[in-house]
Amino acid sequence: MAMFQSLSEKLENAFKKFKNKGKLTEADIKAGMREIKLALLEADVNFKVVKEFIATVSERAVGTEVLESLLPAQQIVKIVNEELTALMGGTQSKLQIASKPPTVIMMVGLQGAGKTTHAGKLAGMYKKQGKNPLLVACDVYRPAAIKQLEVVGEKLGIPVFSMGDKESPVKIAAEGLAYAKKKGYDMVFIDTAGRLHIDEALMQELQDIKAKVEPTEILLTIDAMIGQDAVTVAKTFNELLDVTGVILTELDGDTRGGAALSVKHVTGKPIKFIGTGEKLDAIEPFHPDRMASRILGMGDVLSLIEKAEQAYDEKKAAELEKKLRESTFTLDDYLEQFGQIKNMGSLDQLVGMMPGVKPGSLKDAKIDEKAVAHMEAIITSMTPYERAKPEVLNASRKKRIAAGSGTTVEEVNKLVRQFEQTRKLMKQFSNPKQMSKLGRKKVKIPF
Repeated sequence: MAMFQSLSEKLENAFKKFKNKGKLTEADIKAGMREIKLALLEADVNFKVVKEFIATVSERAVGTEVLESLLPAQQIVKIVNEELTALMGGTQSKLQIASKPPTVIMMVGLQGAGKTTHAGKLAGMYKKQGKNPLLVACDVYRPAAIKQLEVVGEKLGIPVFSMGDKESPVKIAAEGLAYAKKKGYDMVFIDTAGRLHIDEALMQELQDIKAKVEPTEILLTIDAMIGQDAVTVAKTFNELLDVTGVILTELDGDTRGGAALSVKHVTGKPIKFIGTGEKLDAIEPFHPDRMASRILGMGDVLSLIEKAEQAYDEKKAAELEKKLRESTFTLDDYLEQFGQIKNMGSLDQLVGMMPGVKPGSLKDAKIDEKAVAHMEAIITSMTPYERAKPEVLNASRKKRIAAGSGTTVEEVNKLVRQFEQTRKLMKQFSNPKQMSKLGRKKVKIPF
């Protein structure tokens, strides 16, 4: 995750102070803790939070579990991992669902934090889980705010309740809730107005909406890119509205990321979701333990598996196995497999979740997603007959395909070779007898 790249690198350097030492002295630990403290401060973590964090880690580090350990450096990393997890909330904090529908989610935050988009993203996430959500447009001040929510709702197939921009937001919220009850919607997401700064009029209006609709949850949307200011914003909103949780957006941005490490500690309110990109499915539940692992370069295998499960289609997998057995696997099927991988998110994000792959290590080895786009262009430039029977691709056909896809004949040839190699390999994997042979020799994956 780009956000923690700098912090991950600095912590890694700090941990080097502990390595290659059979035993650690208190002086060694003090020197290492100074490096960790600087790394956190430079990442824009709140000063008070850093001070308390270092005190807790130092106290544990000079205890017997480290000083008498055979591998003290590993023990320090373990302690930092556990304390980072605790700092961000310890365990995942789930969205509360009302015992009697509808569950009412009030979205609050400053203008530009991504509140409207994330109201839609969150509604879309719960729609996939079988819920029947309604979006309510209560931002009557920002030009085109209602239209923006309607566009998001249309893309996700979620209805939007609106009364235009002439009615009061309090009335719209109340009418929207009444409409949801009447029509049987079990989740209501109220998109409220934001300002460029916190003011009395904004807060009074939000307090009035809260009193009128009695929300199940009040979620504060904060842009992680604003750094230290994120903590001030969270504190003010929480004092006046008693928010129940935070959505942290722009976590894919190139920022120092201290907000994620400070918000829970300062407000006492958990981060419940994180926005990880511009797409409407780029939202994840926040897991403090997994985020700590990512920061320390240990990967996030569980989130990776969950993404794979969401993109995985059992019925299609069974069809694929049958096609491989019967040798009817086509270029259309090949393209579909890449589509399933793409559904999991950007390749950079996926690789960043793998253990041992630190965010910084990818900066000079950028994954070329253009190659996948070229492959799609080549295959879609073929006729259905050519995609089903690539063996008919002669020189003139390849020339036409290259021209139609904006690529070269060499790229077309390379794709066809990769497809044939993949088809052979996948057929072997689908055959138990062949699998036993493969176990005795190294297999080269062609892409």
